[in-house]
Amino acid sequence: MKTLFKFAAVLLLLIPLAAAQQTRVYQEGNNWAREIVGSLPASHNLRVKVDAGSVRVEGGSETEIQYVIRNHAHTSSEETARREFDGYKVTAVARGDTASIIAECQNSDAHHFSGEFIIRVPRNMESVRIETDGGNITTTAVAGRVDAESGGGTIRFDDIGGAVRAETGGGSIDVGTVGGDLNLNTGGGSIKIAAAKGKVRASSGGGSVILVSGMQEAVLETGGGNIEVTRCNGQVRATTGGGSIDLGDIGGKAEIETGGGSIRLSSATGPVRAETGSGSIELGRVSSVRAETGAGGIVAKFISSNGERNDSQLETSVGDITVYLAPNINISVRASIEVSNGHRIHSDFPEINIRSEGGDWGPKVVSAEGSLNGGGPSLKVSTTTGDIYFRRLNP
Repeated sequence: MKTLFKFAAVLLLLIPLAAAQQTRVYQEGNNWAREIVGSLPASHNLRVKVDAGSVRVEGGSETEIQYVIRNHAHTSSEETARREFDGYKVTAVARGDTASIIAECQNSDAHHFSGEFIIRVPRNMESVRIETDGGNITTTAVAGRVDAESGGGTIRFDDIGGAVRAETGGGSIDVGTVGGDLNLNTGGGSIKIAAAKGKVRASSGGGSVILVSGMQEAVLETGGGNIEVTRCNGQVRATTGGGSIDLGDIGGKAEIETGGGSIRLSSATGPVRAETGSGSIELGRVSSVRAETGAGGIVAKFISSNGERNDSQLETSVGDITVYLAPNINISVRASIEVSNGHRIHSDFPEINIRSEGGDWGPKVVSAEGSLNGGGPSLKVSTTTGDIYFRRLNP
């Protein structure tokens, strides 16, 4: 008998628990609306999959899962509205440690009305997964991980304790505070991240990408928009097809590449690589750099570093190059202007020797060479046509 009772108990656990819910249909102006209110027992995981409509999941002090679903039929006929509502089947069920809310279109008419899903859950949910064909997704105050996918709507997160993965066909992605890793992708919208404690990987087909604060490494990509980072404690890789890149303080190496925009970096504790097809490059407080632009000026400020330092190179085809050097830096300098045409090399350091070659009637090549504080890693500076300046960096 004991074995029989145990077997029956297991069977009860396997039976899905349907939601306790109420439904009403009412007129709203010239249209009709359906409201479904219900609840499910608290679960470790939540899965939401809807064919049409926006989804909002809010964590809080609830001890169960509560939901409100509103659909709006854009018709003045109650009969037509009810037929459309009947064509959009909503199922809420709990099975094991997972609660599911699924809304499926049974006929094409169901796509003609809008929907809104508001779901309140216990904050300590371990995972939330949301899928919608085209609506917006918002998730806040969840301790676990969140996975969201929309065919084209906007996606918003805030106060998420775990990892986040989000994908939308073309909408924007807006992230507040996230405790885990971030993996974000949009076909063309913008991406903004306020604060990420984990690793960040964000990609857009053409929109801007903004990271305000990152605690670990970040990989940021866009097909043509601008990229901005205020502060990141780890290394950063930023790539855009043609926009500008503006990086603040980076706590590691920085790899920066744009097809034609400008590049600016406040500081980096690791090596820097910066490339642009035609824009200007401005680098502040770096120890080693490889920077190249097809047509634009370069400004770089080199500081002395106790860490590992590599050789540096600054190169432009058309434009001036200005190099600021800390007074105590150990470095070996080589510089050249291939076609001077009146352009010169200017230096605040007597250790850097400047000379010119070529006749009065032909193009002159101006070059410079010297070692500061006994020499060290090499710094090669070259421009085809433009001036070169070596300036003393004030503390």
